Amino acid sequence: MGSTEILLAVEKKMESDVEYLREEFRGIRTGRASVGLVDHLKVDYYGSPTDLRQLASISTPDSTMILIKPFDPGGLKDIERAIQASELGITPQTDGKVIRLTVPPLSGERRQQLSAQLKKMAEAAKVAIRNARRDGNKEADNEQKASELTEDQARDTKDDIQSLTKKYESKVEEILKAKNTEIEEA
Repeated sequence: MGSTEILLAVEKKMESDVEYLREEFRGIRTGRASVGLVDHLKVDYYGSPTDLRQLASISTPDSTMILIKPFDPGGLKDIERAIQASELGITPQTDGKVIRLTVPPLSGERRQQLSAQLKKMAEAAKVAIRNARRDGNKEADNEQKASELTEDQARDTKDDIQSLTKKYESKVEEILKAKNTEIEEA
């Protein structure tokens, strides 16, 4: 494995860490209705955990309402139970055919809790990015010991890995800042 392959592997891992954070942030409630709040919920459907988006069409008719229409009306109760068991803090309203979720506005205290939760998640993403850096540096050292990279090439590879680390950590900060802004404005 040469320095290019090491850099590509490290960058791929860092990119996946950032993408995972984006997905996690989609599920954080901001006071505005969003399909991302519920589409990842696991529903115990005939004994197997299934994503809600595979069982129902999910829409947002307005900024405070999420409308869930199951493909199979028999799964309505299962979906309702999954929503109640989740940590959304929203009580589902059912009329026999669809489930309506009214998203209440966020209180100041709840905004602070969400902000703290976002910071923890962002820090976990940064740790994952740093772990990718460590693994890449270790690989560069191993390649140098095996005489596949020169000392200069190994050092340049480590420098490139460090610049990738800074780039992806700043992406995490941007995502965190954007989500915090979204929470404050909601």
